[in-house]
Order: sequence, then C-alpha cells, then structure tokens
Amino acid sequence: MGLGPFFFGINKIMLNKRADKLELLRIAEAVALEKSIDKELIISSMETGIAKAAKSKFGQDNEIKVIINRDSGDIKIFRKLIVSENPENSNTEIKLEDAIILNEMNKDKSIGDEVLQPLPSFDFGRIAAQTAKQVINFNVREAERERQFNDFIDKKDTILSGIVKRLEFGNVIVDLGRTEAIIQKNEIIPRENIKAGDRIKAYCHDVRREPRGQQIFLSRAHPKFMEKLFVQEVPEIYDGLIEIKSSSRDPGSRAKICVRGVDTSLDPVGACVGMRGSRVQAVVNELQGEKN
Repeated sequence: MGLGPFFFGINKIMLNKRADKLELLRIAEAVALEKSIDKELIISSMETGIAKAAKSKFGQDNEIKVIINRDSGDIKIFRKLIVSENPENSNTEIKLEDAIILNEMNKDKSIGDEVLQPLPSFDFGRIAAQTAKQVINFNVREAERERQFNDFIDKKDTILSGIVKRLEFGNVIVDLGRTEAIIQKNEIIPRENIKAGDRIKAYCHDVRREPRGQQIFLSRAHPKFMEKLFVQEVPEIYDGLIEIKSSSRDPGSRAKICVRGVDTSLDPVGACVGMRGSRVQAVVNELQGEKN
C-alpha cells in the first residue's frame, strides 16, 4: 500500500474536502501493519504534522496541540496556554478567570498550569498540507529505520541468507527481504563468482546506525562464518555437546577448526565430519572448496 493513499486522505481533510476520517484511520492501520511499526506512532505523527501546519495560520509563536480521536478520526486543534497572573503574551498566556470561561474544568488549574484553547478548523492550503505530509513522512521513515535497526542488531554474529541484488565496485548488495546488506570486496571469498540473483549466505559481523538508516555488514571471508556453518550442520555443537575452541581461515584456500567434546562419550572430530563426510562437505561446498 505505501503512504500514497494515506497522504491523499490527509490532503482531502486538510483542504476541507469530503473525506471519510474513519477510512483514514483504517489506512493508517494498514500502513502500520505493512511497515511493522506502531499505528499510534503514525497517528501521533499526523498530530505533529498538522500542528506544524497550523502554526502557519495562527503564528509561529503559538504552541499548537492537535488531538485526533482514535475511534472517530475527528481532528481538534488547540492553542496551549500557560495560566499566568499577569499575561504578557495572549498567544502563550492566559488569566485563570479567562481559562475558566474557556472550560469549567479549568477552575482546578493554578498559576503555571497548562490549558487548551480550542481553535476553529480551517482550510490549511496546499503549502501547509505539504508541510504536514513532510513531517509525517519523516517520522514514519525514522520509525521504520529504528524498527529495522532493532530487528537486525539481534542478528549480529549470526548467518543471514538473502538474494544478490547487484554488484557495485566489487561490493555485493544483498536483499534480505525488508532491507539490504553489503558484503564489501575484502569480505568476499577470493575468486568467488557471485552474480545478481544468486541466493547467498554470509556472516553478519556488524550493524551500524547511519543517517540514512541502518547499515548491515556481511562477510563470507570471516573465520566466524565457518564456525557458524558448523553450528548449523552439526547438532552436537548447537546443543553444546561439542565446543569450538578456535578457528582460522585463508579464505579461498584452506581453513582449520579446533573442537573439544564437552560430552566425553562423543568423538568431536567424527561428529563434525559426519557420515561419509557429509557434514564437513556441506561446509566445504559453502566455502567454495576450502580444505578443512
């Protein structure tokens, strides 16, 4: 779905055209599900965006608060005012007696408290509507990046699988589904023939926050890649019955791994080799023929 239909609904509402506000909430929920982010964040981003746009109408020195009813989709706009004994700025301060006139419930307020003054709805105009859309879009993108970072920071030190999307200056860009990762040129097995469209496994050795989103760094040359392949192929290692003590690789040429049996009844080398060498051969094939 994306944000297109969502922004179309916002445009209609902000330009005082007929729009189903309940439908806008339904679209917001669909976008939240599609992007795996909280629906509440999308709605609060709408409130922030509309509040910023409203400042162009009421003045930048006003503190604007927007409340969107989570059930009906109705939008209410308020000016935030501070109760003051001697107000100096009518856009930011109000006397207590005037606050009570606004709302009887304000009679329990005291000096320094915040009250809300209802503001009329109005035609925001296309420039203000565009401003609101930019704020909403930015917040949604940031939330999506944060969610992706949190998803993949837990996958550091594991093997990830994806499809080779393209090759750039010797680096390999891998499509992991909801995001991309990079295998830098020096992290590729020498003489390995990788093509766009290939399914590939690699070791995730770093996940970083970047201004334009998380950056996921993969490696096929890292010694840990071999270790994690053995963890996948040898159930005894996965179950903790055999321990990997150390490993070393000359990527593309040879590799060595040292294992120790935690359970003394097991033959650690035999378990890693497997029946007729099936387990070790699966690792060797993934490592492009490195001798173990």
